[in-house]
Amino acid sequence: MDIVVDGHTLVLHGDFDVRSTGKVRSAIYERLEVGEGDVVIDMSDVTAIDATALRLLAVATRAAWLSGHHLTVRNPGPAVRRMAHLTRLAHAIEVERVAATA
Repeated sequence: MDIVVDGHTLVLHGDFDVRSTGKVRSAIYERLEVGEGDVVIDMSDVTAIDATALRLLAVATRAAWLSGHHLTVRNPGPAVRRMAHLTRLAHAIEVERVAATA
């Protein structure tokens, strides 16, 4: 798992699983501690995700909300969405809404 930090956006690349949750957790909470805005997790290049990683996102979403911020997931692919529904964590993760094009 590679993480590119672009302001308050974390761009994740690769498999997001139990082996990478510590690294991602640290990056998320560092952004939340700065406290100057919301955090966006860009998952365009995440190829696979497991339940541990989704639980991390759910807990971080709640922690952000409790501190007066938002944590939003951007561009989750089909594998991420499928796993979120299978683990019943889809409701606990805020997914960025994209305006439909005409």
